[in-house]
Amino acid sequence: MEKDSRIILDASVLAGKPIIRGTRISVDLVLDLLASGWDDSQIVEEYPGLSREDVLACIRYAQEIVRSERVYCTDPRGKITG
Repeated sequence: MEKDSRIILDASVLAGKPIIRGTRISVDLVLDLLASGWDDSQIVEEYPGLSREDVLACIRYAQEIVRSERVYCTDPRGKITG
C-alpha cells in the first residue's frame, strides 16, 4: 500500500484507527461524511483543522485498501478453489 504521510496509525489515538496526522479525526469519519453526501468544502468548514488535501488523502487510503482486497472461493471443506 502506498504510504500517505497525511494518514497515520497510532495505537494511542482512537485505538489505532487510521487518523489524519495532527488530529483525532479518523479516516472512517471523513468517509462516512462523504458517503452521507457531504462534499469536501462542507467537511473543511465543519472541521477547520482539515484541508481538502486531507479529505483526498482519506479517499486515497480507502481506495488503496479496496485495491488490495482479495476474495478467495472455498469449497465446503474450506479448501481454496479456482
